Amino acid sequence: MNGLSKKLYNQYVAVMQKAADFNNAAAVLGWDQEVFMPPKGFEFRGKQIATLTAHAHELVTSTSFGALLQDLVGTNGLSEDEMANVQLSYEDYQKNTKLSAEFVEKLSTQTSKCYAAWIDARRKNDFKVFQPSLQEMIVLKRQQADLYGYEGHPYNALLDDYEKGATVKLLDKVFDTVKKELPPLLDSIKNCVQVDDSLFAQHFNKQQQFNFTIELLGKMGYDFEAGRQDFSEHPFSTSFAPTDARVTTRVNEKDLSSIIWSSIHEGGHALYEQGLSTAQYGLPLGAAVSLSIHESQSRLWENCVGRSLVFWNYFYPVLKQYFPEQLAAFSTQDFYKAANKVTPSLIRTEADELTYHFHVMIRYEIEKELIAGNLNADNLSEVWNNYYQQFLGISSTNDLQGVLQDVHWSHGSFGYFPTYSLGSFYAAQFFEQALKDIPSLEKEIEASQFQNLVSWLRMNVHQYGRKHNSEALCLRITGKGLDFNSFMNYAQRKFCSIYGA
Repeated sequence: MNGLSKKLYNQYVAVMQKAADFNNAAAVLGWDQEVFMPPKGFEFRGKQIATLTAHAHELVTSTSFGALLQDLVGTNGLSEDEMANVQLSYEDYQKNTKLSAEFVEKLSTQTSKCYAAWIDARRKNDFKVFQPSLQEMIVLKRQQADLYGYEGHPYNALLDDYEKGATVKLLDKVFDTVKKELPPLLDSIKNCVQVDDSLFAQHFNKQQQFNFTIELLGKMGYDFEAGRQDFSEHPFSTSFAPTDARVTTRVNEKDLSSIIWSSIHEGGHALYEQGLSTAQYGLPLGAAVSLSIHESQSRLWENCVGRSLVFWNYFYPVLKQYFPEQLAAFSTQDFYKAANKVTPSLIRTEADELTYHFHVMIRYEIEKELIAGNLNADNLSEVWNNYYQQFLGISSTNDLQGVLQDVHWSHGSFGYFPTYSLGSFYAAQFFEQALKDIPSLEKEIEASQFQNLVSWLRMNVHQYGRKHNSEALCLRITGKGLDFNSFMNYAQRKFCSIYGA
């Protein structure tokens, strides 16, 4: 790097890291809002977060920063990684300058207001409490799509925030495949004797459940000196740096399964964040590729690893030490089958691996229509139940188990949900490759030895940051782009074995 290039690049890094400091400070306040903040704090907390995010936005959308990026794009003195950072930041700049600081602050303020209304509506089990704030959010997201600009469907503009290059056309094709491929497997399972999952429906002490998941996360490789687990209304992970990546979970003393897989799932997200480069803090190569790749990490751990028989050959005896009376009459095989029961259910986060994708598809269909202006929030509860009846043959009797169950819309995260299914499909494909690259992997999982798997993920996914997009990364790892067949092959092997289908 020549002297001028070095000087310009250092200026660029300084701006990016300062903006990251503002955003991460806002994220700390957001974490506190969902974990510890008292109810009366919402009004001022929203203002505080809005102020910080507005400052961050101003830094990376200023004309001087744009000029700096243009100068750097035209220089020849940068390394491959440095140029990748600059080019990705320039793309972000061109997109971000389409939103004014006033609009960003307005959106941030509405997010805090909307989240508070969602919490209140959940407490009262009444969607009508949430509906006015949600409708305001939808209007803002439509405006955001218009400001970004788009080709085809307005939802495409919002999808790009979470999954670069994704479109309604692409997602319609993915979910058409889901609708075609999954029902035959589900139908064959329906004709089999259903597995018994009653072992989960006993009384399990809250603190003991929590203590078990702390032990489990530690075994997975989650670094508690660079993270922590707490309780929240909706499980989530958040990161302020690779050295501070936190997870939350929720507990139901009458259902042991809830905390186990939410902890493993969020732990998978956090392991990704802890594996990002500290040297690239605040820069594109120090950030996750996309939401689908992020989800691939959580679903790989939750399902491919965490719902496998070899995993529970080790962990079930450990779990029985925490709950000897409740689990005395059940074998490891009983637990494994119960953990993989397939049946239509109302709660997305607690759905089985197969019906889960219908939960995602329903949300995608609703979001698409909301952003297109073909649907408003006033009758969303009814629309929700109609979709559930159509695709899963069930409907909720209350809003808490229906339209109020997810936090995402209160955050304005329209375009997020489809990445859950994409992530599951990438996860199956990555795990299939990991089994080839690490022939002893299943034996290692059975012995609770995850070092090689974590190292494989660090080498193949985590180290690159945003250097490669989702499809390019998948091609690099597996030799091909996203292939739904990997998921179907995995699912058929697993569930046909469990059910004898």
